[in-house]
Amino acid sequence: MRKLVLLSALVLAFSTTIVAAQTTMKKEKRQERKELRKLEGNEVNARSQDQFAMDFPKNTNPTWERTKNFDEATFMKDGKSVTAYYDYDAILVGTSTVKAFSDLPKKAQKAIGDKYKGYTQKAVIFYDNNEDSNSEMVLYNLPFEDADNYFVELQKDAKNVVVKVTTNGQVTYFADIK
Repeated sequence: MRKLVLLSALVLAFSTTIVAAQTTMKKEKRQERKELRKLEGNEVNARSQDQFAMDFPKNTNPTWERTKNFDEATFMKDGKSVTAYYDYDAILVGTSTVKAFSDLPKKAQKAIGDKYKGYTQKAVIFYDNNEDSNSEMVLYNLPFEDADNYFVELQKDAKNVVVKVTTNGQVTYFADIK
């Protein structure tokens, strides 16, 4: 019995150490996150174009745009419009895809219907984070945590808002848009 209690205590201590180490690693990853650098000039970086060709080899005809923070390649994939975002170092930060409201988790559809009664659903965008990138992402002129999320534009009269929806259906206010 005494050995069992001792063994349980050791297992608990070991588990606590693992959780603490994982938490520390996540904090370190956030701290090493690259600060978003503005892109200079109007020309898309040739390195971004080359990296796109490696990341999406079957998509040979993207439309490119240089924005304040990213080189953006918009292309069709499986019949859907996709935008790939490349940072200052020509690294894929993530992609966004146009979705339907019905693509949201059921829990989120209900929460939006309850909390935003009278609002009309406009665009739904799914952002798919590139887990290998440490760059910050910006949508609707706001940075956000680099996780896979849906963004839903809603309108009521002259008020336009965006809510963020996690893949497990959590809904939070994200931004007002004009």
